[in-house]
Amino acid sequence: MNRVVITGMGIYSTIGLNLEEVRDSLYHGKSGIVLDQERKEMGFRSGLTGRIEAPVLKGILPRKLRIGMAEPGEYAYMATVEALKNAKIDDDYLEKNEVGILYGNDSCAKPIIDAAKRLMEKKDTQLIGAGSIFQSMTSTITMNLSSIFKLRGANFTLSAACASGSHAIGMGYLMIKWGLQKAIICGGAQEINYHSMGSFDGLSAFSIRESSPTEASRPFDKDRDGLVPSGGGATIIIEDYESAIKRGAPILAELTGYGFSSNGAHISQPDVSGPTRSLEMSLKDAGIDASEVDYVNAHATSTPVGDLNEAKALAGVFAGSSPYISSTKGMTGHEMWMAGASEVVYSLLMMENSFVAPNINFNSPDEASAQLNIAAETVETKVDMFLSNSFGFGGTNSSLIVKKLSLQKK
Repeated sequence: MNRVVITGMGIYSTIGLNLEEVRDSLYHGKSGIVLDQERKEMGFRSGLTGRIEAPVLKGILPRKLRIGMAEPGEYAYMATVEALKNAKIDDDYLEKNEVGILYGNDSCAKPIIDAAKRLMEKKDTQLIGAGSIFQSMTSTITMNLSSIFKLRGANFTLSAACASGSHAIGMGYLMIKWGLQKAIICGGAQEINYHSMGSFDGLSAFSIRESSPTEASRPFDKDRDGLVPSGGGATIIIEDYESAIKRGAPILAELTGYGFSSNGAHISQPDVSGPTRSLEMSLKDAGIDASEVDYVNAHATSTPVGDLNEAKALAGVFAGSSPYISSTKGMTGHEMWMAGASEVVYSLLMMENSFVAPNINFNSPDEASAQLNIAAETVETKVDMFLSNSFGFGGTNSSLIVKKLSLQKK
C-alpha cells in the first residue's frame, strides 16, 4: 500500500479568498455571515447566509473556457489555482503526468432555473445557450477543471450531500493508496445563491437569529436554532509519497485514515451509531488510538439534533482522551458540498501554524457538548494529528485523519 501525502492546498471562502486571509480569520474567529435582504424579499424564512466575493475570470480564462462554468466551478477554479501553485505543480507537470481530479458537488441549481426561465420566455431550446448543459450538470466542476488544466487521470464527481468534499478526498486517498493514481486534485465546492437554498429554507433548518448574523451559527451551543447556509471552493493536492519525494514536492502532511458509513435510517435525521462507526473506521484505518488525535474539526452545523448526536458519538469514541474540538462552521456557516474539503484545509492551516481555531458563539454547553473539550477561544498548541468529520442527508458519514509528517533528507 502506498503512503498518501498532501502537497498543496487552496481555498476560496466566506472567511477569506486565499490561504493567508483564511488563516488570519481562523485565528481571530472572524465570521463571514451576513443578512441577505433579497432572500427576505423572496419569501425566505431566514435571510442569513455566508457571503463571498465572486471571482472575475474575464481576462484570466478565455470565453470558451468560461462559458460552461457555473458559480461553484468558479470558486473551485480559484482554489485549485492556489493549490497547484502551493504544490509547485505547473502546466508542464500536468502535461507530462496523469493527474486526476475528484471533486465533491451535489447540485447546481441556478443554471437549471435560468435555463427553464429562458425556455419559457423564448420558446426555443436553441436560445437556452451553448454552455447551459455544462453549467447545470452535477459534474460541472470536474468536467470544466479537467478541460482547463488538461488533466488526463481519474475524472469524476462525488455526490454525497454535505459529506461530498470529504468523500472526494477519501476516495482519492484510496486510489493512491492502492496504486491506481500518483496524483489527484481533490476538493469540494458549493454555490451560495438563493436559488439553491429555497427548498432547504422550507425545511426550517436555518437559523432565524437575524438580528445578529455573526452570532447565528452556534455549533454545540445550548441556544443554537439552526444552520446558516454558505459555500465557496476548497482544493487539496494529494500524491503518492514516493512520487512526491522524487519531484521535490513540499509535503504538508500525510493522509492516514478514512472512515465511512451509512446510518441506514431517516433520510434527514442524523443518529449516533452511523457517525460512531465512521469515526472508529478512520482510527482503525490509520492504525492509531483515539488518544493520539490532537484536534477534531467537528461536522457540527448548529442544528439541535445533529450537534447533539455528533457530540454523543465523539464523547463515546474519545472517552478517556480529550482532544480539542471545534466546528469552524461558527465562522463560515455550513458550506455544504464544500465543507468536507474546506475543513481539511482549515485544519491544515491550524496544523501549520500551531493553533486551534475557536468554536465561536459557544457560550453554554448542552448535556452532550459538556462532555467535550470544545475550544471556545483560540488555543495556541501543536496539532500533530487531526480528524475531520463530515455527515450528510441520506445518513452518509465520512471521517478523515491527517498527521504531520517529519521528513529526513535523503
